[in-house]
Amino acid sequence: MDILLQVLRLAASVVIAFCAGKIISRLKLPAILGWLITGMVIGPHALDLLGTPILDSKWFEIVKSIFECTFGLMIGTELIWKQMKKAGAQIIVTTITESVGTFLVVSLVFGIIFWFTGTPIYLAFMFGGIALATAPAPSLSVVTTLKTSGPVTKTLIPMAALDDLVGALVFFTVIALVSAHLATDGMSVPMVIFLVFLPVFIGIATGFVAGKLMQRAKSQKSLLAVMLIMMLVSVAIGYWINSMLDSSILNFMLIGMSFTTVFANMITQEQIDEIMKVMNPFIGLAMIVVILSLGAPLDYHLVFGAGIYTAVYIISRAIGKYAGAYFGAAVTHAPDTVKKYLGFTLLPHSGVSLVFTGIAVSVLSGPAPECASIIQGTIAAAAVINEIIAVFMAKKGFEWAGEVPGSQSGKQSKKVHAA
Repeated sequence: MDILLQVLRLAASVVIAFCAGKIISRLKLPAILGWLITGMVIGPHALDLLGTPILDSKWFEIVKSIFECTFGLMIGTELIWKQMKKAGAQIIVTTITESVGTFLVVSLVFGIIFWFTGTPIYLAFMFGGIALATAPAPSLSVVTTLKTSGPVTKTLIPMAALDDLVGALVFFTVIALVSAHLATDGMSVPMVIFLVFLPVFIGIATGFVAGKLMQRAKSQKSLLAVMLIMMLVSVAIGYWINSMLDSSILNFMLIGMSFTTVFANMITQEQIDEIMKVMNPFIGLAMIVVILSLGAPLDYHLVFGAGIYTAVYIISRAIGKYAGAYFGAAVTHAPDTVKKYLGFTLLPHSGVSLVFTGIAVSVLSGPAPECASIIQGTIAAAAVINEIIAVFMAKKGFEWAGEVPGSQSGKQSKKVHAA
């Protein structure tokens, strides 16, 4: 009965978020902003409709994992190799430059501050490692709800898959080195690297099996059945591996992306369109639940207690993302709109950053509790403030690039292109 009540609470939360998204959309803002704010308002720090018992429950963890994997369908179906290889080098280079650029800028800024204040310098690198993480869900939700189309959108979608890999690889390498420095029991670097790429390996394996079976499917129903069963198998494998680890390290959205990318390159475009026609409503539901799960743990009270570190973190991270994306786009001769506006779509941060923060705090809480407090307070406040700003800026980035249908910028961009 308790689980039934929790399920009803989640259903009510989804309805409220959906309505809030519609209201926000009328104000010409992305619906995701309404979902995110709803998460904070109904979360454990406010109305507690979507409280800690639900967020920490096993059944919700499973549901969220399935929805994160479902969300990956939207990205994976766009990663068709024939289309990707034309811009492959550009996407890889830009992903690396924006990630490494962010890490360097944030680490340098905090390194200077901590050098003057006598704070351990390694903490600056941990801030840099957390900062390069990008939460793809918010920007991709803007893509879906506003139906954006153009060079920035086409660059962002595959970058969403690669960005998590680069971000996690750098972060866990930093964590491993700091753990060794503090002489705590940490994972070895090879094990960390293996866990970073493990979701991709899982998705590739299950996606290949799904693709082979889907090639033999003779009807739309059998095509969908194979896809759904193999996606659930992917989630089950990921969940089983996570259950053997100390924390939920595996990224289920990455599993979904890899799984979908593989089978999508093994079947026809017509079959992909048939699948997405049925799955789009479920992807919409998945987006709301995933964003609610990102927003609910955020404590809005932290906005009022945010200090100078939070402001420095948000600004230096934004500079690193924008400058890194601009540089990568420039050296690969990407279109001007990608150079100027891609960086704005990479600012959303909260989900992945909070996971990274939790891992960093667990590493520091024993040997350096004062450093753990600095990271926890700074990132928690930044997650609330940055996410609201970032979603708005992502929308403006697409508008300025002329990729939002019906926008004034979009009309002007089409005229210029036509000329």
